[in-house]
Order: sequence, then structure tokens, then C-alpha cells
Amino acid sequence: MTTPGTIRAGIGGWTFEPWDESFYPPKLPKTKQLQHASRELRAIEVNGTYYSSQKPATFAKWASEVPEGFVFSLKASRYCTNRKVLAEAGPSIEKFLTQGITELGPHLGPILWQFMATKKFEPEDFEAFLKLLPKRQDGIALRHVVEPRHASFQVPEFIDLLAKYEVAAVVADHADYPMFADATDDFIYARLQRGSDDIATCYPPEDISLWAERFKTYAGGGTPGDLPVIAPKRKAAKSRRDVYAFFITGGKVNAPRGAMELQQLV
Repeated sequence: MTTPGTIRAGIGGWTFEPWDESFYPPKLPKTKQLQHASRELRAIEVNGTYYSSQKPATFAKWASEVPEGFVFSLKASRYCTNRKVLAEAGPSIEKFLTQGITELGPHLGPILWQFMATKKFEPEDFEAFLKLLPKRQDGIALRHVVEPRHASFQVPEFIDLLAKYEVAAVVADHADYPMFADATDDFIYARLQRGSDDIATCYPPEDISLWAERFKTYAGGGTPGDLPVIAPKRKAAKSRRDVYAFFITGGKVNAPRGAMELQQLV
């Protein structure tokens, strides 16, 4: 999908009214916003796929508007993850993966499987869910990342399961949700959610510099020493990794500027 060790910084979506003034050029047609955003940033996380399906032609259109090397991360349908028994998610997962996402071709990035904050870790059921995630779809390799948001997942057993099935967990910089800094696959997926609209770069410049160094460490095959890992006794592979870092939620007005600043540093 990408050259190992590539670091991409991005945002969530590309349509947000305040960005008409804070990010996009004056009078830029909304039909041109994706083209502009994809040339200023290197990745976009699509949230709309969480709420509803898209047509194959839509994914193909997105792919036609972005430059080489740009990727879309897709948030998987809520019907796959918002359920009591995850082992029963098979039909929903298949529906999501066969709606036409592979029309993105080389622009298809990781698929984000986000869970409700009330969803607790049940080892057998969660492993059954991981078994449902295919490695390929229509001949295209898939990367999967999960975002559990309940503290019960902060156990080595969870990290071991992810490593077993080659799935990543979100490195979540969030005030309430747990962070999983352990590297369990050949890529790292971070969601930086502590930004502020009062800061021109979303995050303070010194914090962006700190994250830039962390991402460089991850890309080089290491693990940042200042982030808490869940399974410290487990030795992660030292091979180079791709990194996807998104400025999400907090400080959304200036999220594009934060992503651009981070991209310059890496």
C-alpha cells in the first residue's frame, strides 16, 4: 500500500464550514475542496462511512481527485461494532467491505473499527471479531485498526490478540479514552484529540514537535519511551512502520494547520 516508514498527517473529512475561511482559499467551490485538501495534506479520515454506505462511483470519484500517495482512512460502519456480540458482526462487515471501497485502489488506507465507550473487553468475543477481518478485499491488501474506548481493554491479553491477528490499536491522545501506544502491526494510527480552536496550529507548537519525534521513532521501528505501553514485556518487531496521524475533534477549526505543521516536521 505504501513505502514502509512513511508518515502521513491529516484531518477528519474535508467539508467543515469554518474551514471555508480558516483553510480553503476564498471563493473556492465546495466541489474543489477535496482537491485542495489532498494537496495540502497527506491523508483524510472519512467519518461518513460510519453512518451510511456509499456507492462504488463515489469512492472512484474521490480517488480521481487526489494525488499519488494520498490515502483515505475509512471509519467502518457502526453496525459492525455497536453490538452486544461482536462475533455476530460477519454480515455487517461483509456489507461494509463490499460496498465499493476498493474503488479507491492505492488511495485506500487503514480501516478504523471504533467501539462505543461502554463496550468492555471480552477476550473470546473480541478474538472472534478479529477473525472476521480479512487481509484482502478484491485483491487489495487491507489494514485494520481498532479503537476501543473502555479501560478494560488496557490489559496485555488485548495487545497479544492484536499482534496475533496483525491489527493495530489507535494511539488516542484524548482526555477520557485510553491510549494504546503498543505497536502490534506494521503501521501506527494516531488520533490527536486534545486540540483547541484558540490555538492557531490546533496543538501548541511544542506539542506538535513532541509528537513529530514520537512518530519518527515509530516509523523507524521503535516505540517512544514517553508513552505508556500496555504490555511492556512484549517485544515488538523493529521493522519500519507507516504512521497515520490525524488531528480530530478538539480544535477542529485549526486542525488542517496542525496537520500541515506536523507534516513539515516529519
